[in-house]
Amino acid sequence: MKNKIQIIVSSIIICGFAGIMNSVKAQSTNNNTIEEVLINKNDAFAEIRNLLVQNFDFTNSDYKEGIVNSEVKFDIAENGKIVNVRSKGECKNVSKEIENVLSHLQYRIDPDKLSQNMIASSYVMPVKLDINNR
Repeated sequence: MKNKIQIIVSSIIICGFAGIMNSVKAQSTNNNTIEEVLINKNDAFAEIRNLLVQNFDFTNSDYKEGIVNSEVKFDIAENGKIVNVRSKGECKNVSKEIENVLSHLQYRIDPDKLSQNMIASSYVMPVKLDINNR
């Protein structure tokens, strides 16, 4: 009986030590930065990116010239419609145009194209545009 208790206690100690070491290892990699997730070009958002570029008005003279980085957040309603579009980035006018384009798209995301990992209702998508209007 005494041997069984010693085995159980030593097993708990070993598992606890291994858990602590895994936590320390996870917290000490690359200055705690979040790794970029590579997006599959065949996912449902490739179509959204293409529609954004096709409908974006690049001729507006109020845009910052050069490469403009933005981040767009949006929700997907149960019917697949893009709603609650919010964008922020280096140029407010570009962000407004991104919001305008995505809000007025007559596009619906096909639920069959969303993988099991993409079932959330809110999404964040980086947008990088090269503005050369002058």
